[in-house]
Amino acid sequence: MHPAPSLIVFTVLSGLGLGMLFCIGLGFGQGTLFGWIAVPLALAITGLGGAASTLHLARPSRAWRAFSQWRSSWLSREACLMVATVVVFVAYAALWLLAGYRVAALGWLGSLLAAGTVYATAMIYAQLATVPRWSMAPTRRLFLAAALLGGLIATEFAARLAGESAVPTVWLLAVLVVTAIVFVAWQTAAAGANRRAAGSDMGTATGLGRLGRISVFETPHTGSNYLLDEMAFRVGRKRAWQLRSLGAALGFGLPLLLTVLAAVMPVGTGLLLLLALLAHAAGMMALRWLFFAEAEHVQALYYGLR
Repeated sequence: MHPAPSLIVFTVLSGLGLGMLFCIGLGFGQGTLFGWIAVPLALAITGLGGAASTLHLARPSRAWRAFSQWRSSWLSREACLMVATVVVFVAYAALWLLAGYRVAALGWLGSLLAAGTVYATAMIYAQLATVPRWSMAPTRRLFLAAALLGGLIATEFAARLAGESAVPTVWLLAVLVVTAIVFVAWQTAAAGANRRAAGSDMGTATGLGRLGRISVFETPHTGSNYLLDEMAFRVGRKRAWQLRSLGAALGFGLPLLLTVLAAVMPVGTGLLLLLALLAHAAGMMALRWLFFAEAEHVQALYYGLR
């Protein structure tokens, strides 16, 4: 499918920001200075991601309608949950930073809402049986693990700026390794989750499979159209391999190295963790581009694409 830049920025930044809110709500970080750094940073990243989600709409002014279908639409549930998360965390931060009361129950509620928002984002794609690469692979685990990893790195970065440590290095390294394993597992499952594996081919698409092997005698048109551009986006194998390697190196390899250096170096830990955070975000952008670009929609079967 066509990888819209706004969706890539939205899923990466909102996941990172919500992961950071999740960690803060659970009680990571203690000092008031940490709160003044971490909470605005997390809310800003989440807000930028949410704002990016409206850029692919033909009429962004009508984005409010996304809230109206929460009974049946995961996209609508995602929007409602994100607003609820921000409202709860604003109240949590106000009590903590202005009144001096860090209400644990309110923070836990915010963390639950943040995790629910990331889950709803993942379900937008995981529920689509028309895209086997998303529905047949552990997409929900991928989104949740990536959000947690980004949130932990960002939380520790904010803590180091405040002169403290919020996340034990062992925890951070463990989550980093686990997230890399989740990505490999998702990629392995997604590689075999094509249209044929899902039971779809040209015979099932046209309803003529009972007559034998079906092939296209002549394509419906001589040029491209919207459906082919959006639903049958093609990416070269060499380019995909290069982006996947770059994404893995920036998203997991470099943050792992920088986290270890931050743990053993006496100074400059804030800068190292900032670089780790930026590298992770850049790597996730590359991998999320492939998440969309390599997805095969069954709509392409009507055009003879295999």
